[in-house]
Amino acid sequence: MNFPFARVAVGSRNPVKLAAVRAVLERVQPAVELFAVDVASGVPDQPMGDEETQRGARNRAIAALQLTGAELAVGLEGGVVELADGRMRSCAWAVVVDREGVEGLGGSLSMPLPDLVAARIRAGEELGHAMDAIANVVGTKHGRGAVGILTAGLIDRQGAYEPMVAYALAPWLAPAFFAPAEAPAERDLD
Repeated sequence: MNFPFARVAVGSRNPVKLAAVRAVLERVQPAVELFAVDVASGVPDQPMGDEETQRGARNRAIAALQLTGAELAVGLEGGVVELADGRMRSCAWAVVVDREGVEGLGGSLSMPLPDLVAARIRAGEELGHAMDAIANVVGTKHGRGAVGILTAGLIDRQGAYEPMVAYALAPWLAPAFFAPAEAPAERDLD
């Protein structure tokens, strides 16, 4: 595999997000140099819905690319989605951008949230803080995440974020499949 990027920026200093990006990139480019930068997501602290969460990830990636000399940038954002039946689920998205304007998108971490957590989020808390309160812990979003608590440790936040980073890297990992499609040949109707 020819992964052409040696300098990659991450639009966050959150250790879980950095570890997820590092774990994936080191498999394709062992000498990768990561730059972590604090950037604004441009969305509320608790994004609501897949679109807003994706926008936050995209904003982070673009800002990280602009602030650094990196060739590629990754933005990650976690959010929640209100379901039609009144329940709530988690969501998380990764956006990867390069200096040519190519973008990749990957998502994961869709799991049901307990009603008690959903009520706290609706009252204005972030998911991580709501989980801290109900699980009587500190630092959920910088550690195992809600997913780590709610799956009893079967998977943690880093492990949940790694696949979405890999999905978002698809345009660079398999570029032949993402090349512009050729127009179909016109048939001679005579």
